[in-house]
Amino acid sequence: MRKKWTLLGWLIVLTPVPVPAAAQTDNAALYGARESIDDISMSPDGSQVAFIQPARGRGAVLFVASVDGGAPKAVFQSDGAPWKLAGCNWASMVRLVCTLYGVADAGGGYPVPFTRLVAVGTDGSNIKQLGQNSLKSAYGLRQFDGQIIAWPEADNGQVVMTREYRQQEQTNTRLASVEEGLGVDMIDTASLRVRRIESPRIDASLYLADETGAVRIVGVRSTDAQGMMRDLMIYSYRKPGSRDWKPLSRATSDGDAFVPVAVDAKRNLAYGYKDKDGRGAVYSVALGDTPVETLLFAHDRVDVGALMRIGRTGRVIGVSYATDKPEYKLFDEEYAALAAKLQKALPGLPIINFVDASRDESKLLLFAGSDVDPGRYYVYDKAIRKLGEVALARPELEGRAQAEVKPVSYTAGDGTMIPAYLTLPPGRDAKGLPAIVMPHGGPSSRDEWGFDWLAQYYAAQGYAVIQPNFRGSAGYGDDWYVENGFKSWKVAVGDVNDAGRWLVSQGIADPAKLAIVGWSYGGYAALQSGVLDPDLFKATVAIAPVTDLKGLVGRAQNFTNARLVSEFVGTGPHLIEGSPAQQAAKIKAPVLLFSGDQDLNVDISQSKTMDVALKAAGKSVEFVTYAGLDHQIYDSTARADMLRRSDAFLKKTLQLP
Repeated sequence: MRKKWTLLGWLIVLTPVPVPAAAQTDNAALYGARESIDDISMSPDGSQVAFIQPARGRGAVLFVASVDGGAPKAVFQSDGAPWKLAGCNWASMVRLVCTLYGVADAGGGYPVPFTRLVAVGTDGSNIKQLGQNSLKSAYGLRQFDGQIIAWPEADNGQVVMTREYRQQEQTNTRLASVEEGLGVDMIDTASLRVRRIESPRIDASLYLADETGAVRIVGVRSTDAQGMMRDLMIYSYRKPGSRDWKPLSRATSDGDAFVPVAVDAKRNLAYGYKDKDGRGAVYSVALGDTPVETLLFAHDRVDVGALMRIGRTGRVIGVSYATDKPEYKLFDEEYAALAAKLQKALPGLPIINFVDASRDESKLLLFAGSDVDPGRYYVYDKAIRKLGEVALARPELEGRAQAEVKPVSYTAGDGTMIPAYLTLPPGRDAKGLPAIVMPHGGPSSRDEWGFDWLAQYYAAQGYAVIQPNFRGSAGYGDDWYVENGFKSWKVAVGDVNDAGRWLVSQGIADPAKLAIVGWSYGGYAALQSGVLDPDLFKATVAIAPVTDLKGLVGRAQNFTNARLVSEFVGTGPHLIEGSPAQQAAKIKAPVLLFSGDQDLNVDISQSKTMDVALKAAGKSVEFVTYAGLDHQIYDSTARADMLRRSDAFLKKTLQLP
């Protein structure tokens, strides 16, 4: 029997364990724990991996380890207050570049995001910040450092990155910078020597480089006379070796124009998305004298998902999409054949992702998982055809039986068949169970088949869980999306409520023990379900919910995306009728609210408004706030607390033993 080597034991030894020993019987701590690998990448020669592992609370530690074994070395760490380690990759065999992400109050009680790019040696030495030298500008603190858009082939510690430039405060000298906008530089991560590639442009929103580091595409966000963003991105491209920009596309959110996301120098192609027959599809565009589009893949039922890219060049090898389960279309013949072999080598783990690769792609870093397996990471050596497991996504759940996730469909009130996923508690008869309808966030999103820590927790606690892809969800084309889940809230929330009725009609759920739990837009749908049908659900849990559509639009007025938010939410009677905080008197079920006070997606004021409205209407409500945490409540202790509190609330409200 082949002996498998694993990093798992080392990780547990070196990192403060966020799950206490008593958690063997504490499902909230087990499922609330953050995944053991936040981010992982492979060195240019494939001999090492760098990975970020959560530390206690919201902290994180960067480790480097040999793929041949040996103890990982701790290289860099963050405490998450406010800086979070968001991702790291290799600039050379001895240098890593990491993104730090944080949220801070910009004044007036408005939390805003900040990013910093930091380079560090694999021994933890020579830490350098890669953004513009001055932190301050004429307009306050610089918000973003930019991002890496190419890893030069030499792998010598240089990177090609966008950098945000802002006019610096005048100091009665001629030394203050007057450059402003987004530019592109090649930077040596050890010495900070800079070579300018693209001068800063105040109108530029993004740049795309090919694998050689040449900038081939620029995107400009259109703005109105007040500087507010409009729903229009204007893309231009360059031919190989040229400095002249040529028009590529003018894209809006309707999907009718090409949106580029990657450039291949060898093929002289841009890859990106554009709608076909009302559904998202993948196209390539030849970047010659005139851009020529070619359809690469479209599906007749669903939108395409993400481009599948490999290694340090980001070479496009295929596209993912989801019907009832995740599927893939691989354009590259070698990887199509390899994927088929991996499916046989890893039975029971059908979700396979190519995470990273060595520069020559001789060694691959893979992820494989399923509905009942949170996932595991492997290194595959092509030369010797060896597959070795290196880490588990959730080691604390290893060996525990998880609940199977079954694709189902049910009939909405108007006869439309709604796709959904049903998770039943292991070892329980599917009759008369306490049950939860769990609508997804977004609304421009969808649920997919796989491991879901929230659904699995509730299943482990004995609940049946259904996750509906209601109309208003993304992923099923324009007709399914309708006008979005706010403008068409009656359709979307009606579909959500019909999921609960279906559970009862099938005998799966006891109608007296039916609850609804949602996060973000799902929290909005959970609350609004009680407006549409006050007697259906007996308990409501809303995490970071939208509750007041007028307030959502009003809050955005302080930011440059105000026009986009206003257009998305819309105007008309639904601003009142579709706002649970404005309809609190109709809600009968007790409500439990959760929110982080640094939430950028849905400001905590939305939950506060709901709390006040429910109390004023004489309703039962409890509001739990997590200080210093954002929309994801990305803290193992806080997540465990949230799970524990929600389960206790449901048991008490539904009168469960």
